[in-house]
Amino acid sequence: MAWAWAEHAEQKFDMECSVLQGETSDTVEFVRSGVKGRLIVAADHFDLDAKLGFLLGAFAKTIEGEILKNLDELLAKNAAPAKKAARKKA
Repeated sequence: MAWAWAEHAEQKFDMECSVLQGETSDTVEFVRSGVKGRLIVAADHFDLDAKLGFLLGAFAKTIEGEILKNLDELLAKNAAPAKKAARKKA
């Protein structure tokens, strides 16, 4: 999930992203002009911390909404294969 989000952010928002894999979570560090932050992706939660520059600060709610929409789409894509695998086992 972390890799997919990083790829999307790089393509759509022209971010520079790096993914740090951990034992219990992965961290995406991202940066571009006016934005710097990190997204922690764990099995049971996401933790997003972003610092917006002055110009982008006015669009904070819009940016947050876009990020949440993208994460929801990624979750839906990943849930579909898991459901198929569960049905095959049953």
